[in-house]
Amino acid sequence: MDVYGLLGNPVGHSLSPPMHEAAYDELGLEARYVTFEPDQDALAAAIEGADALGVAGLNVTIPFKQEALEIVAPEDLATRIGAVNTIDFSGSGPPTGYNTDAVGALRALRDHDVDLEDARAVVVGAGGAGRAVAFGLADAGATVAIANRTEPKARQLAEAVPRASGHGLADVERLLSEADVLVNATSVGMEEDATPVPADALHGDLAVLDAVYQPLETRLLRDAAEAGATTVDGAWMLLYQGVEAFEIWTGRDAPVEAMNEALRSRL
Repeated sequence: MDVYGLLGNPVGHSLSPPMHEAAYDELGLEARYVTFEPDQDALAAAIEGADALGVAGLNVTIPFKQEALEIVAPEDLATRIGAVNTIDFSGSGPPTGYNTDAVGALRALRDHDVDLEDARAVVVGAGGAGRAVAFGLADAGATVAIANRTEPKARQLAEAVPRASGHGLADVERLLSEADVLVNATSVGMEEDATPVPADALHGDLAVLDAVYQPLETRLLRDAAEAGATTVDGAWMLLYQGVEAFEIWTGRDAPVEAMNEALRSRL
C-alpha cells in the first residue's frame, strides 16, 4: 500500500485527506492519505523519516512551506516562488519539491475557459498565495499587476516576476479598468463579509478568482457576479493544487470529478 500525507501544524482542518482518498477509491488504488503534525523545529527529521519509511509523497502546508524549500531538491517554479507544498520521493536522489499552488490557480481559471495568454491580470496580495499566483500567471503569458496593502512588498515581488508591476491598494480601481483577470490572494472575505476590491471597479469583461474557499461565495464573488464577470471560487484552486500533486505522485490522470465532489461535500 502506498502512503501519502500532509505535513503541517495544525492540520486538523485540512480538506486534503477526503479529496485524495476519493481519488484512490475511484481508481482502485491501494493507497492511503494521512496527516502528520511535527513540532515546529522537526520538519527536516519528519521529511527524512518519511523517506526512510517509504512514504510515497507528501503535501506541505503552514508553517513549513518555506522551510521545506531548504530540505528537498526544489524544481524551478518552487525555487522562484520560494515555497514547496508537494514532495515526491520516487526518484533515486533527494526528494523533489514542487509548488502546485501556482498550477492550481491556472487550472482553476482554465477550467472556466479563461485565456491567460497576453491577459492583463491583477493579483491582490503579495504573501505566499500571491507569490505563487503571480509567478504562475506570468509563466502562462499574462502581464501581472500586484497590489498589496504594503506597497514596497508588492514592488519587491514584482521585481522577481516577469512582466510584473507593484502597486498599493489605492491603484486597484485604475488597474482593473483595463484588466482581464483578477485574483484575490489575501484572506479578506474569510472571517467577515468584506472584500479587498470596490464593487464599482468590477466589470463584465473580468474573470475573478477568489482564493478564499470558506465561504465559497465571498462578497467579492457576489459583487463580481452582479457585474457580469466570470467567477471562480477558491475551492477550484484548492482542488487543482491537489489534482496536480496526485498526478506528480502517481503519473496518472486524476479523477477530478470524484475529488471535486469529495471536497465540496465538506465545505
